[in-house]
Amino acid sequence: MKKEKKKRLRRLIKRAERRRSERHEIVEGRLSMSRSGFGFVAPEVEEGEKPVEDIFIPAKFIGRALDGDLVRVNILQQREGFEDKGPAGKIVEVLEHGREELVGELVAGHQLRPLNTHLPEFIELSGARKGAKRGDWVRVRLHRDDHGEPSCSVSKVLGKAGEIASDLDAVMAEFNLKPRYSEADNLEAAALVPRELASREDATNELVVTIDPVDAKDFDDALSLLPGKNANEVVIGVHISDVAAYIAPKSKFDRCAAERGFSCYLPGRTLPMLPAALTASISLAAGQKSLAHSVYLTIDRKTGKVLAARRTHTLIEVKWRLDYEKVQEFFDKGSAPDAWTPELKKLLSELLDITRRMRSERRRAEEFIDLALPEIRILCSENDNRILGLSVKTARESENVVEECMLAANSAVGVELGEKSIAGLYRVHPEPDEEKIAEFSGVMSDSFGIVPGNLADRKVVNKFIASLPDGPQKPVILNLLLRSLPRAGYAAKPALHFGLGKGRYSHFTSPIRRYPDLITHQQLWNFDSKSRLRSG
Repeated sequence: MKKEKKKRLRRLIKRAERRRSERHEIVEGRLSMSRSGFGFVAPEVEEGEKPVEDIFIPAKFIGRALDGDLVRVNILQQREGFEDKGPAGKIVEVLEHGREELVGELVAGHQLRPLNTHLPEFIELSGARKGAKRGDWVRVRLHRDDHGEPSCSVSKVLGKAGEIASDLDAVMAEFNLKPRYSEADNLEAAALVPRELASREDATNELVVTIDPVDAKDFDDALSLLPGKNANEVVIGVHISDVAAYIAPKSKFDRCAAERGFSCYLPGRTLPMLPAALTASISLAAGQKSLAHSVYLTIDRKTGKVLAARRTHTLIEVKWRLDYEKVQEFFDKGSAPDAWTPELKKLLSELLDITRRMRSERRRAEEFIDLALPEIRILCSENDNRILGLSVKTARESENVVEECMLAANSAVGVELGEKSIAGLYRVHPEPDEEKIAEFSGVMSDSFGIVPGNLADRKVVNKFIASLPDGPQKPVILNLLLRSLPRAGYAAKPALHFGLGKGRYSHFTSPIRRYPDLITHQQLWNFDSKSRLRSG
């Protein structure tokens, strides 16, 4: 009873403080700092309350607050003519420190340069260095004096900055990335026996292929092609590793996957979301029977329109493990390895033709933003952390074939979740922020003499991108455009994905390496097996 009374008293006090704050236009929330020195505070709201607009904090009003701190903000009076810019505020008090530790490089002047660029450029070092030298990465404990001024003390030396292994250790420590699974975990995961459903379709007679990078380690998606009900239709099979058969909600490795959130591919250090031994056993490897969760898409051969979708659990056998390089060479020149059969060549040719039409139809119907940026990868040896080189590439048709099929499967699953009232996660991408778009347009006008137009309209965005001449300036401009757009995220309710032009889009196709995809698979498994669904 005493505990309940204390809880009730705390709730009453908090409610009274919130009401008092509202009368004085003071709110509480978490501070998120930008690299430029300004920040935003996301006001805290009670469960069920309507979200409140983030509050802009100019750099001069940050005070001694740091990124992640819970702060009290005084809302500033709107200046005449700036009413449409959203609320701005001044931090008047730090209520709770957001972090106790951080990672940085020890520099001259007894100072630390934090690895996280959202923190102050330098923080004063206090206490013993514990053997740390200038140029070392160190983990430090954060302190505040009576005036809120931050300082830090060394708690662990991580290694020399500039050495790849030490740099990776520093990144992992700063961002709390989980280490690789232990050998004991791998042995336990390898022994997992899959759950079964009442029925599973046998699709082992289909010509199923995987198309991945040459150095791919996980194979969680595969494709097949079947004739439709009539000559005007074709059926694409999108087969995804049935990870939910092995990973039940709240099981040990489900909790481990939730902590990691995703597989992290640092240069020279892969940190898988699931144990490597389990990933190897559930990957859709060539020449073995595999459990799959499949979406069959019926496509109009002429228009590329998706006419219907059917989802089911299957048993498949991947007949060919292909890579993007050889598939692209086949698309470009018609040349193929001697081992490739006429049946395989026909499948690839038909996939190329159908996915081209699908992309064209999607461009017409959804006006997706066609932002083709080059992908730059650092090639680094996982054995000795040696830099092997850089890889620069843009998406080719071999990648586009796979992407188009995955997009269609994700869309089909997103629609099904809504139609069957299955609680799930959706990938959403908000419309552009007016202020950021205006800032980007100003840069284009001042620095490049280009007037982009209304970039809140996808048609205008694509017209702007198409108008850019090829040359060294184009990737710079596209990167600036990308940075001016909001980030995509996950939500429990469907909403617009601005970049794709979709209103109901889920993530289903990478359950081995993305936890939201695994959640979607688990929800669908429970629905199909008539088990209890997650509600939140």
